[in-house]
Amino acid sequence: MAKKLYVGNLSYSVTDGSLRELFSSVGEVVSATVITDRMTGRSRGFGFVEMVDSTAAQQAIDQLNGRDLEGRAIKVAEARPQRDRGSHSGSYGGGRRERRY
Repeated sequence: MAKKLYVGNLSYSVTDGSLRELFSSVGEVVSATVITDRMTGRSRGFGFVEMVDSTAAQQAIDQLNGRDLEGRAIKVAEARPQRDRGSHSGSYGGGRRERRY
């Protein structure tokens, strides 16, 4: 089963391809994605790499955490599950209104 890793402290010039290339040196990569800002399209300085199994993922953590990539020491760790952001029912919150008579 594939295992997802968080990769932080990335240089803004790192691409999906360069991230995939680095992690491929350790094991088989399912996917590699650098997270970008929606408005500017610029890298947000972190990404996710999905390795083929947990053994390859652990090897990647052991071998690549703290390694230099394009001038920065990257941080590699097991990704935490995505948290639920809740449903957006169209309400902007702001508390409830009470009627005054």
